[in-house]
Amino acid sequence: MVAKVYTIASGKGGTGKTTTTVNLGTALALLGKKTVIIDADIGMANLGLLLGLEKSPVTLHEVLSGKADVSEAVYEGPGGVKVVPCGISLQGFQNSDPEKLQEVMARLIEGIDYMLIDAPAGISKDGVIPLAIADQVILVVNPELSSMADALKTKVLTEMLGGEIGGAILNRAGMERTDINIQKVADLLGVDVIDMVPEDANVRRSAAFKTPIVVKTPNSPAAIAFKRIAAYIAGIDFIEPEEDSVRANEGFSGRLARVLFGGK
Repeated sequence: MVAKVYTIASGKGGTGKTTTTVNLGTALALLGKKTVIIDADIGMANLGLLLGLEKSPVTLHEVLSGKADVSEAVYEGPGGVKVVPCGISLQGFQNSDPEKLQEVMARLIEGIDYMLIDAPAGISKDGVIPLAIADQVILVVNPELSSMADALKTKVLTEMLGGEIGGAILNRAGMERTDINIQKVADLLGVDVIDMVPEDANVRRSAAFKTPIVVKTPNSPAAIAFKRIAAYIAGIDFIEPEEDSVRANEGFSGRLARVLFGGK
């Protein structure tokens, strides 16, 4: 199998793009797929923060500044996913050459099935490169007009660069899956909506534990959505867990969250 490269983009910050990258990458790894996730947001990196890798001695900053080999910046993540975090220092950002990203990818892509790139928000030089070098760009949007407007700009820019949009993920949507919301997003962006990830208190909780939600609370609504999208990407069928089974396995914290934050 030839490795498939996806850039996860949003156009604006705060849509849940990094959370999506971390959870899709982990879910793919849990499916037995050799997967690498890269934090290409060299100016405002936070993928490492979600996985407890913020103090990693070697990051993408050192690689892009020529101070380290990319093999030194690869860390083992949950479920066996490989993680290339980026540093959080301003000095590291200033020393990095984003044009080396394609060279880094070429080194990492050997022997893997999937590579997910967490793209920076905006249309700066370091943000454009991940859009141009991926096989497909997946847009992460919230059900807000401003989010979709910025995602539309990212879509247009990607197509101007010769890139391909692989679809959109509607993130932080209402707890109920509604085809009307999905259709509205599809019409506004002019792309297929792969799926929607519901608003879920477990996302914040898993972030606090620096563990992907697909590992921390695998039967929570958002975790199920992320796993369903990963199955879609991998081209395999996803069997939805039965509600009684989900409730039986969610544990005390999950039941408490359901009572405190709503839901059936």
